[in-house]
Amino acid sequence: MRTRRNATIQELRHVIDSLPLKTRVAMLEGIRHNEIIVGGYASSDGGVCPMLAAHRRGGRTNAEGFAKTWDRFGGIGRRARRATERELLILTTNLEMSLLADTAQAPDLAAALAEHRQLVARAGRAANRDRAANRERAANRERARAKRAIEAIRPGDPDRSRELRNEPGSAWMRVFRRYDDYERALARVEAQSVERSPRARATRA
Repeated sequence: MRTRRNATIQELRHVIDSLPLKTRVAMLEGIRHNEIIVGGYASSDGGVCPMLAAHRRGGRTNAEGFAKTWDRFGGIGRRARRATERELLILTTNLEMSLLADTAQAPDLAAALAEHRQLVARAGRAANRDRAANRERAANRERARAKRAIEAIRPGDPDRSRELRNEPGSAWMRVFRRYDDYERALARVEAQSVERSPRARATRA
């Protein structure tokens, strides 16, 4: 007589064989990149069921039968738990055996694998572009907020150099943030002082 464990392993293999080819490929990759659980769709500590792991790798399909079989195979209790090494080994082995059994359709399998990898790669590139764009927008917003805050604290004096040019004892110079700009402004002031000196006016006369 077959034990319950052997029966549920066979049932698991049967339901795996019924999954679409792309889903089996995605699940095999997904369980290698995620923490797999039994007894739930996802857990609060980041664990996911094999079906969700497959979805994340591009193998989206409605396979309620697999989820129920996987939970029965794990003998779930009251709440979800991490799958054991033995359970993961059985799941991985049966997925690989199921894919190898499709060797008669090797061209289709190779095409499915290639298409799946392209979809995953495109999704990764799109996600990277979105993250970069979001970071750039956030940086622009932060720079704009900082500029407004500085302007609110130090609005700055208006340029009154033309107004005060001929007023005795008056002078105006804008605050400079760069030293080279400050040096150029000093040079212009010195040049104007020389031009206005009595000796310079006498020479021109």
